[in-house]
Amino acid sequence: MNDPQPQMPTGGHQPLAGITVIDLSQIYNGPYATFLMAAAGARVIKVEPPGGEPLRRRGVVGGAALPFAMLNGNKDAIVLDLKTAEGLAALTDLVRGADVLVENFAPGTTARLGIDADAMQAVNPRLIYASSTGFGVDGPYRTYPAMDLTVQAMAGVMSITGYADRPPVKAGPAMCDFFAGIHLYGAIATALFDRERTGIARRVSVAMQDAVYASLSSSLGMVWGTRNDPEPPPPRTGNRHGGLAEAPYNVYPTNDGWIAIICVGDRQWTRLCSVMGREDLTRDPRFASLKDRVVIMDEVDAIVSAWTGAHSKETAFAQLMQAGVPCAPVRTLPEVMEDENMHARGSLQWQDHPELGRIVIQHSPLRYDGADLLPLVPSRPLGADTDRVLAELAGSQKAKRA
Repeated sequence: MNDPQPQMPTGGHQPLAGITVIDLSQIYNGPYATFLMAAAGARVIKVEPPGGEPLRRRGVVGGAALPFAMLNGNKDAIVLDLKTAEGLAALTDLVRGADVLVENFAPGTTARLGIDADAMQAVNPRLIYASSTGFGVDGPYRTYPAMDLTVQAMAGVMSITGYADRPPVKAGPAMCDFFAGIHLYGAIATALFDRERTGIARRVSVAMQDAVYASLSSSLGMVWGTRNDPEPPPPRTGNRHGGLAEAPYNVYPTNDGWIAIICVGDRQWTRLCSVMGREDLTRDPRFASLKDRVVIMDEVDAIVSAWTGAHSKETAFAQLMQAGVPCAPVRTLPEVMEDENMHARGSLQWQDHPELGRIVIQHSPLRYDGADLLPLVPSRPLGADTDRVLAELAGSQKAKRA
């Protein structure tokens, strides 16, 4: 508990400097929203229960400690038992001087603990109270427990992921959690802006189900466009376009892996044909337009696969990029962690973490002109800042009374 707090260096004007955030959230979506706030200069005080939040506790399993470090750097770490009078009193004192409180507890938890929006905004009327839920604070699903997997199932993501002749599968990334986290950050930033103009501190909420719906647009377009067809197309299209409206659009084999290729118009198709040495296809009426190629996309994919299969993914990538054909080698996660573009831009950084050793950490994707990227401070041990933060709070309150 007496581990010294590293200094949080600054560079340029940080847009959220001076904003204090009480972070009661856990796992992915809330912590990602508050990480984005910390990366923009806000002071984020992460409040965990005794024993730590669930994501920290997962750290005993293999590499599961890395996600906690990815989402909780640049935050103070304190422990409060909100089931006790002392813990609740300490949180209440913190709220008096805060700008934002963020939570993503299961439905009904905040009311049982006495820390719901009514209670906390009664303590501090300028507090923006932000909640992330699975299915909304109202509506018939409001009491449903939500995890990324269950929201992917309910929201339709799983129904369109995979291949038509196989069972639905989840999307690889925890997309519902992180989509919700991004939207939650946007809601909080919007509410802070509104408070500056009007003095009104709003309650904001984001539902994971809502946050992901717009991303289904291609597949929704196909469903809508074929709603009157006697035999509508299958909902799962594998690596093909979700609306089956592009060809070529797929992942193609190479002699050492895979490469993704897409041609969104006739010009790119012509360039692809030239690279493949198949200029004859540009004169074949069966391939004359995008609409024609979509009709025979199996044949298109077979032709492209025959060419890519004779090359390495990097050779094919280099030739197609030189010709201006959109493509990318399918890279593994170890390759992505070493990505030269992200490291050059500071989007990925190596960090010597006191508990985990040398790790790769992401920075915020949000960039603000005139504000340098803040150095990434490692996530803190459980409760490392409790004594200091509460002592600062007591000193501040004593000064106000004097």
